[in-house]
Amino acid sequence: MKTVYERADIVLLLAEIFRELGYEGTSLSRITERTGIGKGSLYHFFPGGKEEMAGAVLADVDAWFEHAIYQPLRKDDADQAIAAMWTNVSDYFRSGRRICLVGAFALDETRERFSAAIGDYFIRWIDALRSALMRAGCPEGRRKRSPKRASRAFKARWCCRARWTTGWFLPDHWTRWRNGLIL
Repeated sequence: MKTVYERADIVLLLAEIFRELGYEGTSLSRITERTGIGKGSLYHFFPGGKEEMAGAVLADVDAWFEHAIYQPLRKDDADQAIAAMWTNVSDYFRSGRRICLVGAFALDETRERFSAAIGDYFIRWIDALRSALMRAGCPEGRRKRSPKRASRAFKARWCCRARWTTGWFLPDHWTRWRNGLIL
């Protein structure tokens, strides 16, 4: 019996392959080998080939962060949104269901190919966090510094998840860093 895939199912499979092998290390042959999905089926869902596949995975990661992180930071109660951001980001990295493709692509030799999407991703995060900090009454100087510090910590966390299954950036490091941002 053949397995019937939806595009969303394939995106999740592709995400793990790109995270593990990077963009350059991923070929259609390796995707077919690891997923069991034929090249014809892959091209049916992604006529633009590997680049379209990677773009779809980045869009999926971006959509999750927009919904779970950025929107709450922009619109919800500021203190609750910031607390939820830390929890959701921590859960994201520990889930095993989601991957650090942003970090993998940022470190890959082809990072220029995705630099606009990756840069936009962090700019939107900084802006959303700055908005929450402003609503929470954080002094202006700290509002300017804290999101940039947070962005550096998020990037460091991604780099660890992108390169190693378990990195040096363990939950206690995350907690200690987070406590420096508490309002």
